[in-house]
Parts: sequence; C-alpha cells; structure tokens
Amino acid sequence: MANCQCRNAHGVSMAVVLSKRRSIMVDNRAIHVQPQSGSGSEMRKRQQPHIEGPPQAPGPPRPNTCCLCWCGCCKCLWNDDRVERSDRPTYPMDPLEDTEGQPPTLEEVASWARSFEQVMRSVEGRNIFQEFLRSEYSEENLLFWIACEDLKKESDPAAIDEKARIIYEDYVSILSPKEVSLDSRVREGINLTLSEPSQLMYEEAQLQIYTLMHRDSFPRFLNSTFYRDLLENRRGSCLDT
Repeated sequence: MANCQCRNAHGVSMAVVLSKRRSIMVDNRAIHVQPQSGSGSEMRKRQQPHIEGPPQAPGPPRPNTCCLCWCGCCKCLWNDDRVERSDRPTYPMDPLEDTEGQPPTLEEVASWARSFEQVMRSVEGRNIFQEFLRSEYSEENLLFWIACEDLKKESDPAAIDEKARIIYEDYVSILSPKEVSLDSRVREGINLTLSEPSQLMYEEAQLQIYTLMHRDSFPRFLNSTFYRDLLENRRGSCLDT
C-alpha cells in the first residue's frame, strides 16, 4: 500500500497520505498515530483518559479547612476558633457543691456513665476520677480545674492576686513540672491579664482542660477498674441490704 500512487478526488497522492502515518514506541509497543484532522482537539480529549500525564497541582483549599491542613485535623488557630463555635461541651453552669459525708448511691455512680458533669459535680466522683488520672500521669488537669473553680469563689483582691499567681506558676508556666496543655492563643490571653488578675482570667483555659478531660480521659475512665470496681461495690451494697 505504501507504493500505491492512485490519487483521490482532490488529486492528492495516497502515498503522501500514508506516509504521514507515524509509529511511536511506548513500553516497547508500537502505537500508530493517525494524522489529526480538523477535529483534532476532540481526539485529544478522547485520548487524555488513556494517557498518564504529570500530576496536577492541587486546587484551592476545600471549605472548612485551613491553608496548611487539608483534612482539617491540625491544631492551628483556625481550628481552635472552629471548635469554639461548634461542638465544645458546655461548662458546668452552677457552682460545685462540696458536700462530703454520704457515699454516692448506686444510682449516682451509674449516672456518671451518662454525664461527665455529674462526675465533676460529685466529690466522690472527682476523687475517683483523680485516682484514675494519677494512674495516667495527667492528674494536673483536674487539679488545675479545681484551682480555677476555687479562684472564682474569691472576692478579696489580694487573695485573687495570690491564687492567680500560684495557678500560673503551678500549671501554666512552661517551667512547671505540672504544666497543663494549653494552646498558644489561650496562653497569650493569660499573659495579657497577669498584670491585672481577675476571678475569671483562667476561664477559657479551664474550659479547654475540661474539654480535654471530657473527650480524652473520661471514656477511658468509664472502662477502667477504678469506675467498674466502684460500681460493683455499690451494687453489692444494695444486694446486702
């Protein structure tokens, strides 16, 4: 066929047309490429899915993510603001009542599994939760939270100054062995209020630690021997009576 000299209706030699066919080698296989017609752009579009080109540059960030974290899981300031606006657990609204004496009933201990707030509002609940946190080397979170609650009750300016300073030195300072985990934005806010301490200067930090204990430590506490043994003891007491 390459030697065919017949001409088409326009007088163009078929040999010329055939000579325009080319063969290229891809992975040791010969691929015949047809000459492009006026609709070459359409042919290229059809061929593109079969051609593995260079990786494309990522487009703009997806909604609800920051510029550095495509999955939205990083701990940048943008995500902190998003958490504040969305699903942060509400803080216990009423002051804690430190009523010691009677041990918690079976119903009260069972209610702890349904509500972290019930644990925190109970003296016995906080004590057993503190033992669990001590076993995980994170007791400072609860101690910080309790110290902040104590600061809220103060009305004397001198006592507020003293307690605020102690809380900072014990739980906020990076030099303290009991330092709690706070993000840089919250730390900066605390540093700005150190010159004029107030009862509520640690409120945002307290909420952050409360959230940490609620989401991270509390589920493990419910599955621990600390809670399960106490629950079984209360059940045994009810059976004995």
